Amino acid sequence: MKKVLIYFNVLLLAIVVTSCMSTMPTPNPPTPPKNTNNITGKIWKLTELNGRPISLKNPSANPYFRLNTANMRYEGHGGCNGVGGTFEIKPDMMRIKFNQGMSTMIACDDLETERAFVDALLASDNYSVNGNTLTLNKARMAPLAKFVLQTHNAK
Repeated sequence: MKKVLIYFNVLLLAIVVTSCMSTMPTPNPPTPPKNTNNITGKIWKLTELNGRPISLKNPSANPYFRLNTANMRYEGHGGCNGVGGTFEIKPDMMRIKFNQGMSTMIACDDLETERAFVDALLASDNYSVNGNTLTLNKARMAPLAKFVLQTHNAK
């Protein structure tokens, strides 16, 4: 009789636990993380070239670029001249290729930084993103250029 009572209590407990579990709300599936590696449509302001902070003769002429996926073109400013061209990107692999484009030909006091900026764009083949910092790289070498996300329109 005791064995029957024990089995009955175990069975009753199993029924109660099972019925409680069926009324428990199911947790929402985890939301996939936002793609923080999306670098397109944003303005990226140059902060470093070849591992060294940039020093500008005219701080208001900070080089920057933006990637436009509607026409797969990059556009920006080298500090004195406008720059632009086409690009290819594979965000899932964090690969990028800037193709030789156009540049205005205005003479400037700081063409050295501008040339190094354009050279870094054209030489890069991959990128990394850490928060609001974008780094353009060539293979596994040291970073060619670092940028920060500009939160307002460039002038």
